[in-house]
Amino acid sequence: MASAPWVDRTATALATRAAQARQASGRRPFVDPATCERDYNADELEFMNAMQEYKQRSGRMFPTWSEVLEVLRSLGYHKEEAQTQAAS
Repeated sequence: MASAPWVDRTATALATRAAQARQASGRRPFVDPATCERDYNADELEFMNAMQEYKQRSGRMFPTWSEVLEVLRSLGYHKEEAQTQAAS
């Protein structure tokens, strides 16, 4: 004798209402660029690999922006003087 699956009617009604509101809003759903499939160029792959290596080496899953800049500098990034004067 198979029993009917347990259903939380309140949760189902709330989820349905939320889905309808999302659909009616016309907003695009949030897409995480880190999980979308695309072809990365060589510079992007180099940066992603350097960040992954830094995270493994340091044991920090969420580096600060200062640490990200440190990784960029280790890859040879530097701000050119002409760009800093033009921005002022």
